[in-house]
Amino acid sequence: MKKRNHHIVVAAGAGHRFGGPVPKQFCLLWGRPVLMTTLERLHAAAPDAEITVVLSAEMMDEWPRMCAEHSFELAHSTVAGGATRAESVRAALRRIADSGSLGWISIHDAARPMVTPEMFSRLTEALADDVDGVIPAIPVTDSLRLVAPDGTSAAVDRSAYRAVQTPQLFHGPRRLAADRLELRPDFTDDASVMEAAGYGRLALAEGDPRNIKITHSSDLARLEAEREA
Repeated sequence: MKKRNHHIVVAAGAGHRFGGPVPKQFCLLWGRPVLMTTLERLHAAAPDAEITVVLSAEMMDEWPRMCAEHSFELAHSTVAGGATRAESVRAALRRIADSGSLGWISIHDAARPMVTPEMFSRLTEALADDVDGVIPAIPVTDSLRLVAPDGTSAAVDRSAYRAVQTPQLFHGPRRLAADRLELRPDFTDDASVMEAAGYGRLALAEGDPRNIKITHSSDLARLEAEREA
């Protein structure tokens, strides 16, 4: 039986830091919601994979309206998420758990619309049997300081650190097995869930500096400007 690969795209966040009237993943980029570009680029990177989008309860009806307005017809399914990112991923995992023989599962932030086939290929090439998952990462370019509880700080060697991106890629059955854990506040990404569940053999693959996560309105402006350049 052919194994089925899956993309999970987390789009249920409220985007409080962005500060706009709608969550950042639904703000317009190049004339349409950011999420549409994210889905198209993921599909281009791995056309055989099924796509599940996790939406907030408020957007479950609004998103289909947006798709109709922009004639967006890329096949995908949707599921309502939870109060946290980890809860939202869990909702998607439960949706795909009975979808047949699992291959890999990628988990991606809706607000990262710049993933490329080249970057995704680096992830799949690194997903060997002896690793549980692959994380895209880039070197840290800013100087770093470690802040102590008393407010003092000290310089740290930035060469020992990497900035983590998404999509993160995992062997499907192992990611499902890790989801049996009780969720904790420190589960900020899926790599942390895997490590806590005992699936800590996580490889790093070269990310892409352009694969930014839209966090502030200036990030949208930057992408718009790059398109025009």
